[in-house]
Amino acid sequence: MPDGRGALGGVRVADFSRVLAGPYATMLLADLGADVVKIERPGIGDDTRAWQPPTDHDGTSTYFLSVNRNKRSVVLDLATETGREQARSLVAECDVVVENFRPGTMERLGLGHRELLARHPGLVYCSISGFGSGAGAAIPGYDLLAQAVGGLMSVTGDASGEPVKAGVALVDVITGLHASLGILAALRHRDATGQGQHVEVNLLSSLLSAMVNQASAFAVAGVVPGRMGNAHPSIAPYETFPTADRPIAIAVGNDKQFAALADVVGDPGLALDERFRSNGDRVAHRGELRGVLTERLGADGADHWSAVLLAAGVPAGPVNTVDEAFGFARELGLPGIVDLPAALADEAGGPFRQVASPIALSATPARYRLPPPSLGQHTTELLPPS
Repeated sequence: MPDGRGALGGVRVADFSRVLAGPYATMLLADLGADVVKIERPGIGDDTRAWQPPTDHDGTSTYFLSVNRNKRSVVLDLATETGREQARSLVAECDVVVENFRPGTMERLGLGHRELLARHPGLVYCSISGFGSGAGAAIPGYDLLAQAVGGLMSVTGDASGEPVKAGVALVDVITGLHASLGILAALRHRDATGQGQHVEVNLLSSLLSAMVNQASAFAVAGVVPGRMGNAHPSIAPYETFPTADRPIAIAVGNDKQFAALADVVGDPGLALDERFRSNGDRVAHRGELRGVLTERLGADGADHWSAVLLAAGVPAGPVNTVDEAFGFARELGLPGIVDLPAALADEAGGPFRQVASPIALSATPARYRLPPPSLGQHTTELLPPS
């Protein structure tokens, strides 16, 4: 068994999930010390193993690598009774089960939450679906679909253009976060009472919750928000602006910051202009304000404006590419990319890099114990001979 130290040391997870929401949740748990056993299909494994390019030096999908470190892989054919019995044997040694099959699939396999909780009352069983286990059970749980029908695309993109999806599978990631939080809460309850339970999360509910102020605008005030490009419905200026070289994001949250912005761009009178004195005034005259600031900011580049605005206490920064974003994190001393220890890198077939865990714990920090596994790498280790 891998080194069990960490905040979740001693917790074992049977991970039947694939693609993104489930694997992201279980990787978070694994980074914090849980022993995650990934159950995969014979010959195919997790769908994301085939989602390429890009690949690493070994030809492995970088998509798969992004959410499967610190796990062990076991191949099981759940279409056979032998495979299902092996799965039950694994579950018997686990504290948590995570699955994101279409609702009803695990029940048909004899691995549903009711059956397994009856056998193991202390089990925490997490089901992740696209649209719940009721009337939406048959709707496929793809992130793009969730962004579309869940309203996110309706508020993303230029007002005069088409609805646009986020640049990553954001709903899957948010749902994975909700799943890991639900699992931790259920483990806390289990440790206090001995009682396990069924944790359910779905893409649509997670998205509606994550749309926060936009969702609240409708729920509370009946306002249906629309696309505003990079502008904000309730704050101004809070958007991107062109400069002499590339766009800059400026996020003014109060009148003091706006006065500082006006000083930096060489027009302190803006803060006294009746059109811009308060945030409400600035929102009402957003177009006029954008015109003034665009003209002023065109005199220099984004890096210059970022430096002088930040020095004046105005939140601002250039629109970075992904490589620049990692470089910025490095400049700030924040974790961005980590290199696996040499022994693990060799095990993975050469130098191996990963995006760092975002969770910092002072006593039990995230640890990188295992590289993402090859398909079925640990089957012999974890399963008795059939």
